[in-house]
Amino acid sequence: MSKNESQELCLITGGASGIGEACARELFSRGYEIAIADKNPKGEKIASELSGKFFPLDVSESTEIDALAEAISNSGNFIHTLINCAGIIQQPLPPEELSLKTWDDIVRIDQRGTYYCSVAFAREMIKRGRGNIVNIASITAMRSVPLHAYAPAKAAVVSMTECLAAEWGRHGVRVNAVSPGHTLTPALQSAISAGERDIKLLEENALGRMVNPEEVAKAVAFLVGDESSAITGVNLPVDCGWLVAGSWHTYGGLR
Repeated sequence: MSKNESQELCLITGGASGIGEACARELFSRGYEIAIADKNPKGEKIASELSGKFFPLDVSESTEIDALAEAISNSGNFIHTLINCAGIIQQPLPPEELSLKTWDDIVRIDQRGTYYCSVAFAREMIKRGRGNIVNIASITAMRSVPLHAYAPAKAAVVSMTECLAAEWGRHGVRVNAVSPGHTLTPALQSAISAGERDIKLLEENALGRMVNPEEVAKAVAFLVGDESSAITGVNLPVDCGWLVAGSWHTYGGLR
């Protein structure tokens, strides 16, 4: 297909690095036409490597999201699959040390950005009667952790996934979430290198290791593929067993 012909695209927000980049590469390997939307210009290089499209986008700005959705629709292209990966992480600070600006930034990008991208691109999906959305949430959405902005924002992502799945299911649009565990992305590696996170603690799970971004991407690919055609509204943890391991500390830890 030439660049001038209309295309059915898989759009990955935050596709310039980490889990988003891994999703772009995995889905490309499975035959998807890739589009990356990111404020990081590195996304353009990755999109080029995948014979795809790149769109500069700040998901915290609803006007930018609306403009991109309209431009893609007007071009004759169709976003049939949306992967909401754009997000930022947080240091595990006490609430009294967590600035309101940081809290607002995380909620605006991780929660509001995910919601608004879903709404903006689902409009065309609804018109056509088909589409797939996968939201990247987090295992922190399901446990008490000292991430007083990030964890509640990701819990909201899980909740909105369930709400939108019910809302749009009769329109042929499936909405699911993947909740990664501690995944060795560039952002987390930077925190480890800065001494902000302890890798030994991050590996306290059933499998005794961290998650690779490629493993999250394979779960995402499953949820947008035909193999999961009857699945909507689920939250799939990809966490090396972190969720099942925590309660064992009461009994002396994992054996």
